[in-house]
Amino acid sequence: MLYWCMKMNFKVLIEKDEDGYYVATVPSLPGCISQGKTEAQARKNIKEAIELHMSALVEEGVPLIEKANVKQTTVAVSL
Repeated sequence: MLYWCMKMNFKVLIEKDEDGYYVATVPSLPGCISQGKTEAQARKNIKEAIELHMSALVEEGVPLIEKANVKQTTVAVSL
């Protein structure tokens, strides 16, 4: 069995819901979501969720490739 380590960074969105919990999502990993009573707990929980999600992809044989040509930006819109 081959073991290797790859460090990848993921954009994580954290928002407080109506019940006061912090909900964390990973836009690049649809369905990867977690929560916590505090923002720190949500960050810890989403890290574990990402690791589990990525492990499942590896087990399924899905290649793990970071997109090198992707830029992150914001756009202001007036309504």
